Parts: sequence; structure tokens; C-alpha cells
Amino acid sequence: MAISLSKNQTISLEKEAGAGLKKIRMGLGWDQAKPKGLFGKWLNSNSAIDLDASCILLDSLKQSLDLVWFCQLASVDGSIAHSGDNRTGEGDGDDESILVNLEHLPAKVKHLVFTVNSFTGQSFEAVENAYCRIVDEVNGKELARFNLSEKGRHTGVVMAYLSRTASGWDLTAVGSVANGKSAQDLTHDAIQAVGK
Repeated sequence: MAISLSKNQTISLEKEAGAGLKKIRMGLGWDQAKPKGLFGKWLNSNSAIDLDASCILLDSLKQSLDLVWFCQLASVDGSIAHSGDNRTGEGDGDDESILVNLEHLPAKVKHLVFTVNSFTGQSFEAVENAYCRIVDEVNGKELARFNLSEKGRHTGVVMAYLSRTASGWDLTAVGSVANGKSAQDLTHDAIQAVGK
């Protein structure tokens, strides 16, 4: 059974997987919040919530090496691939996912920071049931899940990050709020979140 993480909790993905990890998938899911209030509708309620999952690759000095997001669906070295943009969050399961081939990641990559932002600029007050999860892509086992339950006027969240260690990869849940309409806007927040 997957571990349900809380903010700032770190786990060893190798221990959770029970063997050497080769490929993982970070899945992001969300729903549009149900209308509330006197008139039962949101401001801009006709607009679907377009959340975007992204991965920022950092070196040991926390310098940005690459960025995988809806405008660049694969890392330059080809070890990370994005499933593509989901503009509504409709349907069950993961709405967007990022596949990481851990064996093919360049050695200089020390951290992978996963972020989510509202490209349409709607705040997380209009989002429900948002989560991220890490899945062992080889056997389909969900290793960890982190619910993004914090509502607010923010438009982005630094979800979690992976760090390369001597014994494999550690996952740290972050859940820090940020503002920005793209992964590029969240890069500074992502770097600040690593190793806090």
C-alpha cells in the first residue's frame, strides 16, 4: 500500500519499491471545484481549470539544468517525458503524468522538482481533489501519494522533489504555495524548496 505523505516528509523510494527502481511516473490529478455561494457559481465558472504538471531538473548546486512541461514534453537527454497537456481535469485517474527513466538520467542531475500551476490563472480555490503520486512504472505499484488540499488564492504549488542519494532516490513532499502561470514562473520557488 502506498504511503500517504504529509508536508516535509521524506521517504526512500528504493525501500518502498522493494528493489532497484528503473522507471517512475509522477501522476497529477484534480477536479474542478463544485460551485458554491449564494448564486452557486464561480467567477469565470465557464472556464475549465487547466493545471499543468512540470519537472525542473537541478544539479548538486541547485542550478536549473532543464525543464519538462507542456511546452517541452521531453528533457533534452530524453530521460523524462510528459504525457501532454490536459486542459480540464475531467475523468478519473491521473490527468497529467511525467515519466522518468531513472537509469538514463545524467549523473549531474541530483534533484527533480515537480510543480503544478494554473495556466489559466484561476486560483486553487477553484480546485478540488488535487493530488500527486509516484508510481513504479515497471510493475504499476503506487509508492507514495501526496494530497494537495490547501485552498487559497495561489496559482501554483511546489508539489514534491526527488533527490539522488548514495542508496537511491528519496522523495520529499513539499506542498508550498506559489504564484505563476507556468513552470518557468515557479523555478525560483522550486529551487528554494529543495533541501529546506
